[in-house]
Amino acid sequence: MKDTLQIIFGLFGGLAIFIYGMNMMSESLQKAAGEKMKKVLALLTRNRLLGVLAGALTTAVLQSSSATTVMAIGFVSAGLMSLPQAISIIFGANIGTTMTAQIIAFKISDYIYLFVFLGFILSFVVKSEKWKNIGQTIFAFGLLFLGIETMGSVMKPLASSPVFLNMIGKVSDVPILGICVGTLMTLIVQSSSATIAVLQNFAAQAGPDGMTSIMGLAGAIPILLGDNIGTTITALLASIGQSKDAKRTAAAHCIFNISGSLVFIWFVKPYAALIQQISPKGPEVEVISRQIANAHTGFNLCMTIVWTLLLGVMVKLVMKLIPSGKSKALNPAEPLYLDYNITNQPAAALQLVAKEVLHCSKVIKEMIQNVGAAAKSEDKTVLNGVQEKAEIVSNLSEKITDYLAELFSGGVLTEDQATQTARIMYVLSDIERIAGLCKDIADSIMDKINKKYAFTAEAMNELAQSLQVIEKMYSDTLQVMENGEQEKAEEILKQKEKVMALDIDMRKAHMHRVATGKCSGNLTAPFSKILLAIDRIGNTCVNITETISSQVNFHYFMIEEKEKQA
Repeated sequence: MKDTLQIIFGLFGGLAIFIYGMNMMSESLQKAAGEKMKKVLALLTRNRLLGVLAGALTTAVLQSSSATTVMAIGFVSAGLMSLPQAISIIFGANIGTTMTAQIIAFKISDYIYLFVFLGFILSFVVKSEKWKNIGQTIFAFGLLFLGIETMGSVMKPLASSPVFLNMIGKVSDVPILGICVGTLMTLIVQSSSATIAVLQNFAAQAGPDGMTSIMGLAGAIPILLGDNIGTTITALLASIGQSKDAKRTAAAHCIFNISGSLVFIWFVKPYAALIQQISPKGPEVEVISRQIANAHTGFNLCMTIVWTLLLGVMVKLVMKLIPSGKSKALNPAEPLYLDYNITNQPAAALQLVAKEVLHCSKVIKEMIQNVGAAAKSEDKTVLNGVQEKAEIVSNLSEKITDYLAELFSGGVLTEDQATQTARIMYVLSDIERIAGLCKDIADSIMDKINKKYAFTAEAMNELAQSLQVIEKMYSDTLQVMENGEQEKAEEILKQKEKVMALDIDMRKAHMHRVATGKCSGNLTAPFSKILLAIDRIGNTCVNITETISSQVNFHYFMIEEKEKQA
């Protein structure tokens, strides 16, 4: 009983160290890659073939095909890429995920503690953030192999257990049972890389003769196929509540792995013989880990080639499985882009943040246009719309802030990313302030209508003229945010001077009308309130422009996008 508990605790303890090391290595690699990670992600939105390459590269960095798949689902749901592109990324991710198994197959037992020590020293001593991240990557790499070594050492007694050998024999003789075991293992652990690492360690245990594996390659391949099926559950979970294209992307991931497994299950022994021929030679227990890694790579490479050639068929198939039907009405108060499934991938998450902030900014542009129109028409419906949009902007701003807080608390941001993110929060507060000022103007105009204030036609024309200048000013500010058009900054300053001049002229004109009896003195306060709100919007536009020009680079967050392929 004691020995059994030691094996169980050792197996799960080693698995925990392995998964922790793998996650730490992924996080550290992302931080060390920094801006280069964005260049890799930029390939995602170009074309299908580059999508396969980008999926493989991204998975190699993230150390998880599930993470890449979830990111692709998030991007296609946000409308940043087309369905065929997302599917091609899924194909590439399946190739990239085989890298972990290939790394595990290297025998570096004698150097594990050297990696741990060097990684620790590098991350503990150096001050450079980049080198700290490199040190943590090396340290995590050592932990990953330490977990593997721990699992391997506690599994050795199992090779002499008749009960265990009988159980393994049944799994090896019935391929469908092996698929079920592999699927169940991955469903529980939620990482095909981890379950394949366990499989490699199991298979590396020697049988009674001390030379052959207790399960052999033919017995390991069905479990390997099951691992590939089990990993699709993460994508399916991530697609819940997402757009139909996101669900189709997840479905494509399932079809890719399930179809491959259903085909390969009929050719397990010939495939095992082929892999043995192209893999290193030697005692089976010494080379089977590499054979499993090669079988994993071969399976995914073969299926990627087949399905890339049949990409059109895959698209039609998932479109048939998940038909368009009636699209669900979007809730304007809910973010269009933010996806909490990818908060541990900062380069991708910050792309979505930048998109959401620009979306929020465009809602305010509509508010300013509507306020200008309502100043002339005094249409209550338009004014009610402005007030509703103010609530929408407030809600969106709160959701964006919560999302950024999640990124900060996750500890995944580099220092540069954290600095830029803090600055974008500052710009966001200014954007929200403009929405509040637009609401104040709408409230004042609504109050004028309800209380039947009699502003003169001259006064209303002056207000409309001032709001037109503000509309142009905000439109230019939005261009600075979107395109980095710094030459617009000087124009905005000139427009602000024009707003100030109009403000002074309107106040003088109003007092003249009061003095001549054309306008009631009781209207001075509500009229001045509108003028003050207009002046503050102008000041905030200047503030946003100056902040973006000197501190916040929206293009820092944006991944280069190319025209989406159909």
